Amino acid sequence: MSEITTVLTEFSKTFNTYLEQCFPLPQGAEKRVIEAMKYSVMNGGKRLRPFLMCECAALFGVKHDVSFPAAAALEMLHSYSLIHDDLPAMDNDDLRRGKPTCHKQFDEATAILAGDGLLTYAFQFLSNALEIRPEIRLTLVQLLSDAAGAFGGMVAGQTLDLYATPTGNKAADEDIIARLEAMKTGRLLRYAVEAGAVLGQAPLDVRQTLVKYSRLIGQAFQIADDILDREGEQHIVGKTLHKDDSQNKFTYVAYYGIEPARQKAQDLIKSAIAELQTFGPEADNLRALAQYIIDRKY
Repeated sequence: MSEITTVLTEFSKTFNTYLEQCFPLPQGAEKRVIEAMKYSVMNGGKRLRPFLMCECAALFGVKHDVSFPAAAALEMLHSYSLIHDDLPAMDNDDLRRGKPTCHKQFDEATAILAGDGLLTYAFQFLSNALEIRPEIRLTLVQLLSDAAGAFGGMVAGQTLDLYATPTGNKAADEDIIARLEAMKTGRLLRYAVEAGAVLGQAPLDVRQTLVKYSRLIGQAFQIADDILDREGEQHIVGKTLHKDDSQNKFTYVAYYGIEPARQKAQDLIKSAIAELQTFGPEADNLRALAQYIIDRKY
């Protein structure tokens, strides 16, 4: 394994131990939805967003006992989006992280409720995180709700993903692709670095530098996903492949072609790493993570 892969693996082990304790089961029949929520959250995953948040917070001396509650809330919200994304009315997928999707493991109604439950629990959990100062918690709640929502957030991006089609106008089409990525994929990556900076009470200019880094890796991340849908191996990627083309999705690869898209991703990662030049060795994991995003196989 590469060094960053080892770092990610070790982080995931520690974080997953914390995350698993966040889902106490009630005794009655209502525990089914908690079981579905826990199944979806603990069903593998690279934990890139929590790692990104915790690494950014660590730049400013914030320890895991403070950053983990905020990172857990982020992963809950991210998992909700995956449950709903996989539903028959959306992408209609049977596999997620190499295992049955929530609506296949349980049923469609339970999956909808599990997604709803994770979305609301994310904010409940974050607002109750006594390890974090009240004013910082409030800022994180505001940022997370903005990142997740319908006004320029993840819900808006998912809507664009479902209904956007090429216009035939180059400038307009490139704008659609950029906005789609920024809202659907990039928004939670941006939140991760912003939250880390907020936890560390970083100066505004430093926070803005990290946001620029997140936007660059977010675009590269989406391109890498588009390429994996075309070229990946399903047993490694862990989800149904070649769906972008079959569903006529408006993607970087479909618009630019696979090799130009690959080159664009590499250029974006170089720029992302350059944004971190003001930091020293403490940002080495963020530099390595940027490269990992386009080298990964799943």
